[in-house]
Amino acid sequence: MKPAAFDYHAPVDLDEAVGLLGELGEDAKVIAGGQSLVPMLALRLAAVDHLVDLRRVGELRGIEVRDGALWIGAGMTQAAVERSAEVAEAVPLLARATRLIGHFQIRNRGTIGGSIAHADAAAEYPAVALALDAEFEACSPRGRRTLPAREFFTGWWSTALDPDEVLTGISFPRRAGRSGFAIEELARRHGDFAIAGAAVALELDDGERVRRCGIGLFGLGSSVQRAAAAEEALAGAVAADVRPDEIGRTAMTGLDSIPSDLHGPPEYRKRVGAAMVARAWTKALQEARNG
Repeated sequence: MKPAAFDYHAPVDLDEAVGLLGELGEDAKVIAGGQSLVPMLALRLAAVDHLVDLRRVGELRGIEVRDGALWIGAGMTQAAVERSAEVAEAVPLLARATRLIGHFQIRNRGTIGGSIAHADAAAEYPAVALALDAEFEACSPRGRRTLPAREFFTGWWSTALDPDEVLTGISFPRRAGRSGFAIEELARRHGDFAIAGAAVALELDDGERVRRCGIGLFGLGSSVQRAAAAEEALAGAVAADVRPDEIGRTAMTGLDSIPSDLHGPPEYRKRVGAAMVARAWTKALQEARNG
């Protein structure tokens, strides 16, 4: 199939891009790498009157330290994130998650901002952003604002971005202290979206108590989400006393919108999700202890 007809716009800078969105309103849709939107348009699962292509907007590219955090431009390709030694050192969870995204052809075109703004419930980047308490920068004709990851993802393929806003960059806390990171997922085939997965970001104090643990879940609801019950149970706990299988089961507490599809019913996804949390916790703990 072919997409329905639309008008194509290719702004050369951010001011022009947000100006177009302000003028065109909800009739416009931005495109970055196009690895999610183009198939949806081709299958006519989505339709737009105006397509605003951000590939020429240089302000959306770059990787640099800003205010102590690692800022990554929303227009950076996933392949560039994967190759970056700075990302691997400062935000290892993001680097490890990137390898799980699709295939290298997709990562060569897909962007970090596009994946996050698309907000697929089974995608890795949104879960990583949640686990790390990342912050998102957005720009509109009204100016710029920052949104915390906890408030960004609002439901099925939806975010807190307004129709005339562009996601410009993401700020990730840099690795510090005795920290460990891991991401685990189960997919039918390499490159498929995960049936269920978990991203864990852990920090221990000198007494091997849990100073912080963020757990992002994906494939287990209408949106990515934090495993709030498990995080609460882990706060201040002695790491040696934590049973991985118990934390995995606790992480499934309160999940009330687990999908049922050809991959399995909600009960199956919960079992898979619990196992992924347990595995990711175990690996993150080992790294934190060795680090």
